[in-house]
Amino acid sequence: MRVFVAGATGAIGRPLVGQLRGAGHEVIGTTRSAARAEELRELEAQPVVVDALDTDALKQAVIDARPDVVVNQLTNLPARLNYRKPQETFGSTNLLRAEVGPALAAAAAEAGASRLIAQSVCFYYASTGKRAHDEDDPLVEFPPGAPGAQGILAQKTLERSTLETPGLEGVVLRYGFFYGPGTAYASDGSWADDARRRRLPVVGEGTGIFSFVHVDDAASATVLAVERGRGIYNVCDDEPAPMSEWAPAYAQALGAKPPRRVPVWLARLVAGERVAVMATQLEGASNEKAKRELGWRPRHPSWRRGFKEALG
Repeated sequence: MRVFVAGATGAIGRPLVGQLRGAGHEVIGTTRSAARAEELRELEAQPVVVDALDTDALKQAVIDARPDVVVNQLTNLPARLNYRKPQETFGSTNLLRAEVGPALAAAAAEAGASRLIAQSVCFYYASTGKRAHDEDDPLVEFPPGAPGAQGILAQKTLERSTLETPGLEGVVLRYGFFYGPGTAYASDGSWADDARRRRLPVVGEGTGIFSFVHVDDAASATVLAVERGRGIYNVCDDEPAPMSEWAPAYAQALGAKPPRRVPVWLARLVAGERVAVMATQLEGASNEKAKRELGWRPRHPSWRRGFKEALG
């Protein structure tokens, strides 16, 4: 099967391309960088150097590839996230999801692909008191101009174009927070740097519930979705956890001192409203549907052991 991966050198890109090749698929992958094209060649994938924001060039690349399946892994996040500067931090990724996502879906249909898989996230569920949300639960609604408003709008646009483009079987994978090589939570990532410097504190009571997924597990779910499933799937581990539990375990896995505790008002002042809300009000996601319909079983079913294996 010919699989076209848009954004093949991101955090999930390398393990995804490697696993697709291991499953016997022919892979065509895009990257903006000629230097990173060599990484794809080393994985026995055909690289295409293209700026995804040039939607005409991206469309032509898809048509030339004649893929059976298109996988959208396009993001453009900086190495360090700054929630106080949402446009600078998330603006490019929002653009890729809201404008390039629908253009890629249309290109996939025109090229004759049968399936489209898109990267989304499972941490935009509305807070209703649930520890783990399923895919039918409502997403959060932000007032215009609020932190996160553009992000959720971009996500909804991307998901709608993936699921509703005529001629395509659409699959949306709502990933949890990535950890593992190449991510911000890796031992050389920005969150690890903050944890070592005790700048990743537990905010308030640390009641915000996070759902994590190792990038290798995220990739394995994506490989399964190439051939099966339809609709939306949460792709996260088995154990959504409050910040009060995972942040100390993360620091310990890094060999760092335990995180400090700070009041909510201070986190809001220093890091911004969105960080304070996530740390105290975020709710997790359930992976039961992905297990049931995709036959997916994460190799790292819990961040508790996963952090130790990835960071030890």
